[in-house]
Amino acid sequence: QSEMKELWFPSRYRLWGDHGQEALESAHVCVINATATGTEILKNLVLPGIGSFTIVDGNRVSGEDVGNNFFLQKSHIGQSRAQSAMELLQELNNDVSGNFVEESPEKLLDNDPSFFNRFNLVIATQLPESTLLRLAELLWNSNIPLLVCRTYGLVGYMRVIIKEHTVVESHPDNALEDLRLDKPFPELTEHVQSYDLDHMDKKDHSHTPWIVIVAKYLTKWLSEKSQLPKSYKEKEAFRQLIRQGILKNEYGIPEDEENFEEAIKNVNTAFNTTEIPRCIQEIFNDDCCLKLTEQSPSFWIFVRALKEFVANEGQGSLPVRGTIPDMIADSSKFISLQNVYREKAKKDIAAVGNHAVKLLQSLGKAPESISEKELKLICSNAAFLRVVRCRSLAEEYGLDTFSKDQIVSHMDNPDSEIVLYLMLRAVNRFYNQHGRYPGVYNYQVEDDIGKLKSCLTGFLQEHGLSVVVKDDYVQEFCRYGAAEPHAVAAFMGGAAAQEVIKVITGQFVIFNNTFIYSGMSQTSATFQL
Repeated sequence: QSEMKELWFPSRYRLWGDHGQEALESAHVCVINATATGTEILKNLVLPGIGSFTIVDGNRVSGEDVGNNFFLQKSHIGQSRAQSAMELLQELNNDVSGNFVEESPEKLLDNDPSFFNRFNLVIATQLPESTLLRLAELLWNSNIPLLVCRTYGLVGYMRVIIKEHTVVESHPDNALEDLRLDKPFPELTEHVQSYDLDHMDKKDHSHTPWIVIVAKYLTKWLSEKSQLPKSYKEKEAFRQLIRQGILKNEYGIPEDEENFEEAIKNVNTAFNTTEIPRCIQEIFNDDCCLKLTEQSPSFWIFVRALKEFVANEGQGSLPVRGTIPDMIADSSKFISLQNVYREKAKKDIAAVGNHAVKLLQSLGKAPESISEKELKLICSNAAFLRVVRCRSLAEEYGLDTFSKDQIVSHMDNPDSEIVLYLMLRAVNRFYNQHGRYPGVYNYQVEDDIGKLKSCLTGFLQEHGLSVVVKDDYVQEFCRYGAAEPHAVAAFMGGAAAQEVIKVITGQFVIFNNTFIYSGMSQTSATFQL
């Protein structure tokens, strides 16, 4: 069945692999409120095959819902919004199980707070501030990730709330190859020495992998110089050294040897320094790595095993990744070079595994509690591990723990997206005071401008923020009337679903912790609030 799915949806498997798809298919998410934003998020989770979803919504479908929600129809008016949306969403993918609870989140929090503990992740859309704070505290204490998503006029807002999110496969853009030419391991040195470029026939010479060519000429370079070519001038001199090695025909004209051209082209990346990235050093020095307990997740046990490997067998380096790029070479030469890296990677994985077993035994855990698959994955991604820790919503909202400096630093630009965050907080204050959002009906807009401005001023004063927000923003937010335009909701639905998939699969890196989208300027920004 897994192979069939891979044939049907190859792009998914290319993005997050079969293990990522497995995690997605066994996940159960809860979406609070089947608004335009809520259903757009769900659409983007149902299509790639989330295991199951539950919609919590005590509202009935209104004419306004039908106007902006693609998953509600005219015939649904007056019916349960949770049930109507669930039925249409489920039609998108028969493999997904849809459920609904026709209850307001406030009632569930009052009568059955443990209800939310059954989910892998909760998505809250269009919730009033007081309900959101209660829900966020409950989930924070239960260690369940929460994604807050909101569409307000032409503004989109997202907040990720997760105590600790560890990522093994961060899939960095433009990651450099791990070739170790600056610190060759003995097996690589031996393999390179087995080539004699000066006594080869033309066919073998023009099909020698470029990694071997660079390594050969590097040996020659280091016999005269004390260090690797670093400056542009030195690298150019090294390229010239390689050029001199290209075979010449009987007229003294260089032959067309593409593998040598490839070697010359790759000089820059070939000399990338083998070192432990700073973010990995920080993970190694994290308390969770240094002070393991019986409760430590397998991620931290593996990280500690990697740290032990670096201090011992690795001699200051991470395990060899074990992959090489495609290159011009004949099959036998390419495969034997590939095997040198693969075998070294296997040896390193085994060494890390031994450290992990010793650590598990010292913690009184069974060595079988870690899988070979996990071990391989962590070793091949050792340079790309990430740990994201978000602040709780209570910390963000607390007067003593509010990120004042972060906000002030972004207010150098009076049109920074942080202004939209301040406006959303002012709108929440307006709702708390008046029991409604500003400008919902046209006749309210004029009066509400003054009221919203005083809410904004009160908020800024209370939080000690001596910043100026243009009146244009106050007027614009009153004009929005808390509307949820479908175009903005659809954009936010795509962005939010992407973050949900990152959390569930443990792949790619989530933002930390606030995302703001401006439909007016078509820009977005993230802030750590």
